[in-house]
Amino acid sequence: MLARSATKPRRQNAGRPAEKSCRPFLQWLRGRPCACAGRNAGCSGRMEAAHVDYAGDKGVGTKVSDRHAIPLSQECHAQQHRKGWRWFDEHVLGGASRGLMLAQGYWSAWLRTPMGAAWEARNG
Repeated sequence: MLARSATKPRRQNAGRPAEKSCRPFLQWLRGRPCACAGRNAGCSGRMEAAHVDYAGDKGVGTKVSDRHAIPLSQECHAQQHRKGWRWFDEHVLGGASRGLMLAQGYWSAWLRTPMGAAWEARNG
C-alpha cells in the first residue's frame, strides 16, 4: 500500500496590508550599505531589507510594517534568521533593541528625501 502525500498547495505566509507597505522605502533601503558593515566578518552578497519583527505592529496573520526594516547584506540577513533578532542585536549590531533603533533612523532619513516627503504627503 502506498502512502498518500499531500497534494494541496502549501499556504503562503500572510502579506503586508496596504497601510503597512512602502515599496519605495524598501527600494531606497536596498541602496544603503549593510547596517552591520565593519562589525560582521560575513558581510557579503546583495542588499536586502530585513524586517525587525519585534517592532510591535505585527498582528495575527500580518507581518510587521515596512517602516521597521534595515538594510542587511544577503549573508548578514541569513545569519539574522539563523540566530534570531535578540542574538543579532546583541552580538552583531551592538546592543539590545539596536535593530529597532536603526530601523527608526533609516525611516526618518528616508522621509527627509524628496521621494519620502512626497510619499508621506500622499499617505501621511
